[in-house]
Formats: sequence, structure tokens, C-alpha cells
Amino acid sequence: MTLTHPTADQITLSNVLAALGDSTRLAIVGYLARRDGRPTMCLNFTDFGSKTNISYHLAKLREAGITRTEVSGTSRLITLRRDDLDIRFPGLLDSIVAAAVDLPMVKKIEDAEEALVQGEAR
Repeated sequence: MTLTHPTADQITLSNVLAALGDSTRLAIVGYLARRDGRPTMCLNFTDFGSKTNISYHLAKLREAGITRTEVSGTSRLITLRRDDLDIRFPGLLDSIVAAAVDLPMVKKIEDAEEALVQGEAR
């Protein structure tokens, strides 16, 4: 199964800004930015809402050209399209990420991950 993504030339500023106008999607982008390009599974975002709600938000980000979603079996691996966005709109993503990485929702998911890692280390 392959999901459709806009090409770099098809990414528009209005679609990017519209997608990022939602606090959940902004938090997802902030979280992905902290991952430094490492793919993230959809289930990492369940603290942001229900599975259905997260699927909706991830689809909006993908359709706007902000994220790339790769299908791997039953999992979806999400990454930021940093290179495409930086070429298309230089500096935009950096400005957005600077604000998004400190959102309480991003901190909440990072705390949950840290607790999980600490629990596995015991």
C-alpha cells in the first residue's frame, strides 16, 4: 500500500499554514522535529487524542506536504519533510518548530516515552 503525497512543487504556503493552524497538528510537528528525522509510529501520538482523531490529523499533515508517511506492514512511519519545506519556504519550518517544540502536548508525550524507557531499563 502506498499513500499519496504532494510533490515538493505542489506544496503551497496556504495549505501548510492551514494545516498548522491546529494545535494538535502543531504539536505533532514539534514532536517530529525533536526526533531529528527518525521515523515515528502513529501510536506515539495517542496521548494527543483517539486513534481516529490522530489519523485525521496525520492525513492533513501529509496532504499539506508537511510530513511523509511510509507504510510498513500494519504500521505507519511518520517523518517531517524538512528538506522539501526548507527548499520551498526557507526558514518557515524553523520558525514553526521553535514555537512548537515547547508546547505542553509535546512535553507530555516525551515524558510518557521517558517513563516507558525507564520502566524497560528496570
